[in-house]
Amino acid sequence: MPFTWVDWAIVAIVAISALISLSRGFVKEALSLVTWIIAGVVAWMFGGSLSEYLAGYIETPSARVIAGCAIMFVATLIVGAMINYLIGELVRVTGLSGTDRFLGMAFGAARGVLLVVVAVGLLSLGPVQQDGWWKESQLVPKFLLVADWSKNLILGWSSQWLASGISVPAEIPFKEQLLPTAKTPQ
Repeated sequence: MPFTWVDWAIVAIVAISALISLSRGFVKEALSLVTWIIAGVVAWMFGGSLSEYLAGYIETPSARVIAGCAIMFVATLIVGAMINYLIGELVRVTGLSGTDRFLGMAFGAARGVLLVVVAVGLLSLGPVQQDGWWKESQLVPKFLLVADWSKNLILGWSSQWLASGISVPAEIPFKEQLLPTAKTPQ
């Protein structure tokens, strides 16, 4: 059976992601990913604390928290971009750019596969399974197997994590709403 348009779209997503990472290199791609994760954690943990300093500027408490989180997120991204640039220059100067680019391509391909797995997993929650393009695809069933496996793995980990009890720092805003079973350390 020949590839359908969905199969070619999947191949294009993985290839474009790999090519982007080939041009940027592994170090920059990995540091960018780490920076985004750290920015999210910093915004989540310290955005509420920063929001208290915005009380004189923003009346609505929820808007203050959102603004505090956004400021922390963007500030962390800026610091991460500066560090990323400096380390990228170090890699370029040391002559490791060929290896770095090859590893970057592998990283980008893996990221593209992950994007497709997430997209297929989310699409499978809707009524697309009855559509012809879904049924005729050569690649969708393979990615659906990985999406199902990933979902089961994540659900298993998260249920163990929740069952063991979660310790959440006291300064995290809205923790009772986000994690009703969270325990605050004494």
